[in-house]
Parts: sequence; structure tokens; C-alpha cells
Amino acid sequence: MTPAPSISEEVVPELLSWGGPRLRDLPWRRTRDPWGVLVSEVMAQQTQVARIIPRWEVFMERFPTPEALASAPLADLLRLWQGLGYPRRARALHDAAGRIAAAGRFPATVEELMDLPGVGPYTARAVAAFAFGLDVGVLDTNVGRMLARLVGERLRPAAAQALADELVPEGDAWIWNQVVMDFGATVCTARSPGCGGCPVKRQCAWAGSAERSDPARGSAGVSGKQARFEGSDRQARGRLLAALVDGAVPVGVVPSVMQRDPALADRLLADLVAEGLCRRIDGEIVLG
Repeated sequence: MTPAPSISEEVVPELLSWGGPRLRDLPWRRTRDPWGVLVSEVMAQQTQVARIIPRWEVFMERFPTPEALASAPLADLLRLWQGLGYPRRARALHDAAGRIAAAGRFPATVEELMDLPGVGPYTARAVAAFAFGLDVGVLDTNVGRMLARLVGERLRPAAAQALADELVPEGDAWIWNQVVMDFGATVCTARSPGCGGCPVKRQCAWAGSAERSDPARGSAGVSGKQARFEGSDRQARGRLLAALVDGAVPVGVVPSVMQRDPALADRLLADLVAEGLCRRIDGEIVLG
């Protein structure tokens, strides 16, 4: 049996020493409220941090608790969500709020969190670590990239998650996961890794070697190139949802709003209705 890849024990103290004083000041890092943490993680899926900050603050003022969101129409959330992309995430968050409100308590384990609509392993572990301080590794694309480079090989999902969990210093899951996520976002980046100023270069099996291909490519947790947005069905769907923020849209003008031929526009509209993001009422389309 091939032994599991390992990482030098020096990596943890080196990165904590480097990253503790350098943590990015993000508003959701100032709270341990699991609702605020969950909202930030859902918003952050495939969306740049700079775009999230003002929206998260507005969201938390408008919907400070799961109960506040659960009691509001989905349409109110979709209006607030405009510009963040992937409106299915908003619908799933609304459903999750309803589930939490009905239960009368916030799920507090990784397993319980994964039972919430739209919550997968990454988001569940992020809430567990950042809200409840559980000693679990949070494996996002930045952390996955760092791990693959440190061990010098592509990692399968189970191996990457096991390494992420193994590195968490007992009782310090919050700070450790924040540090390694920032490290991957600012130093061990996808396009131009800052190997020259890397605090763990000596412990890194790859260390930016020009003679070896980057082991992070195709490794578990490391996202690939996003599908083109311009001209996509996502863009067409987004045009209609953006128009619906200002009011009802007659069914007959949906193709022109989407900038698609009638047959394709009708299929995309049917999908949006099926997903609960909008409704047909008396020949008009309104937000869900």
C-alpha cells in the first residue's frame, strides 16, 4: 500500500506566525454567529470577496436571523441577491433558513449542517470551524492548491481532506483555517505563486520548480477554469431575473429580455419557474 503523503510539522507554526498578524479584515470574521458565517460562505461560492462585503452587511441588517429570512418572501431575497450570481444559492439559503427556524436550533455538527439545503462538505466544515470552533479542516480551492504543492503531488479528495484535517492544531481551527485560506489567496496563488516570499518554501515539495508541472492542477479541491459567462444560458437567465427586480415582465417579451430565440427563452423560463425563482401570473412573470 502506498503511504499517505505527509507534510512537515514545521508548516503549522510557520504559517500561523506568518498569517496571524496578516489576516484580511473581513466583516464576517468579526462574528461567531453561525447564521452570519453560513451566509458569508454561501455568498462566497464562486464570487469575489470584494463583491460580497457590502452585500453581506446589507443582508445581515435585513435578515439578521434565520427566522427573519424564513418569514420573508423569496422574492425579497432574490432582489437583494442581484449581482451575486447563481440565484439557486439564494433559494437554497432561503430553504435552509426555513429548516433552521422550524427546528428551533442551529445545526452544530458537520453532519447536521450537511443536511441543510445547499450545504455541502466545504460549507458545513467552514461553519463548524468558524462558528463552533470544531477541529476540522476547511478545504477550499486555495487550501487544496497549497496542500498539493506542499506534498508535490495531485491529491484525491479523501487524501486532501485527511491532510487538511490532520494539520488543524487542536483548539485553533478558527485561526488556522483563516490563515491557510488567506495564504492560498494571497501568496500560494493559482497564476503567480509568490514562492520567493513564501514562509514554508523549505517545506514545500514543489516550491515553484520550473522543471516540474504544478501538482495543484487537477488536484482535489482546486477549481478549474469557470465556464464562459458571455453568451451563456446563465447570462440569459440573469437578464430576466434582473429585469424582474424592477417588476413583472409580460411573458411575450421574455425572449427579448433574455436576448434569446423564443424556443430557448421558453425552455430557460420553464427551468426558472421549476426552480422556484420566478412564477407565471396572468400572462406575466414575477420573482419567486
